[in-house]
Amino acid sequence: MEPKYVPIEDVAKHFSVSISTIRAWVRQKQIPQNTYIRVGNTYRFCITDISKALTTKEDEPAMHKYTFTQENVEDAEVSVAVATIEDADLLELLDEDQ
Repeated sequence: MEPKYVPIEDVAKHFSVSISTIRAWVRQKQIPQNTYIRVGNTYRFCITDISKALTTKEDEPAMHKYTFTQENVEDAEVSVAVATIEDADLLELLDEDQ
């Protein structure tokens, strides 16, 4: 059986939210494009597809794990020191121009 497409009011009522919330979800792509059809300014939604999309969590990107060693910390300190010196040099150049 073909999925039934309903107006935005029915979607808002089904999820117990306002129509403006549904519109925001569409703009923010929380409601995927493949769950509704659009003709001009008219939208029709498939509630079952929206429910699946909202309740199915996509795989989150893997967190990177870092191991801090004395060498990594020293490298970071050197980078910060270089950035600070460069910022200070820039300020001196600006002062000289004035």
